Amino acid sequence: MKIVIIGGTGLIGTKVGGLLRAAGHEVVAASPSTGVDTVAGTGLAEVLTGADVVVDVTNSPSFEDRAVLEFFQTSTRNLLAAEAAAGVGHHVALSIVGADRIPDSGYMRAKVAQENVIKSGPVPYTVVRATQFLEFVGAIADGATQGDGVHLPPALMQPIAADDVAAALAEAATEPPVGGAVDIAGPERYGQDEFVRRFLAAEHDTRTVVTDPAARYFGALLEETSLVPLGEARLGAISLADWLAARTAG
Repeated sequence: MKIVIIGGTGLIGTKVGGLLRAAGHEVVAASPSTGVDTVAGTGLAEVLTGADVVVDVTNSPSFEDRAVLEFFQTSTRNLLAAEAAAGVGHHVALSIVGADRIPDSGYMRAKVAQENVIKSGPVPYTVVRATQFLEFVGAIADGATQGDGVHLPPALMQPIAADDVAAALAEAATEPPVGGAVDIAGPERYGQDEFVRRFLAAEHDTRTVVTDPAARYFGALLEETSLVPLGEARLGAISLADWLAARTAG
């Protein structure tokens, strides 16, 4: 199959592309750096010619509420229209577990809006909703730092490694569309405070994690289960300990 990965030069896109190429598929990595701009709509007709599947792992260059909403809505509408014109049979998109449960986050609202565009669009689809990446833990710590303290809630997380996310997306791309969403998550649950505490300890970072139920997650107040799957989910194989060990070895 010919599979086009939109956002194919980024962290997840590169990993998905490698897996699909190893499985014998023709893979095209598309991004602004390759002349494909989904917001402007440029380059889409050319790159989608002959494509069977599109995997969308794009991300907004701005996380400001209005900008991120406009990005995901405009990008997705343009992409789906171009896919329909090219006869693409399957649209696979990466989204976030719990996005619909955190309405005070502009980014999460934008991801819900993206899913709604996909659901009402003309192309058969699969939405793969992932929990937070293990690779994102440093940004979580930095975003919650106040002086020498890292203020975080005990809300549950079930972080997943980028390699496991890529494997799930590659699998979805080679299977029939499900016409809905599937959840993927890491193999373990931690409180967000404990997750970051373990990471900082492994990094020999002297910041202290302060457990604060009122602390916000990038501006959003979390319930205990806001960020974890509430039903069936595919679990990744890479644990936090495995991931930390690989970082140390690398």
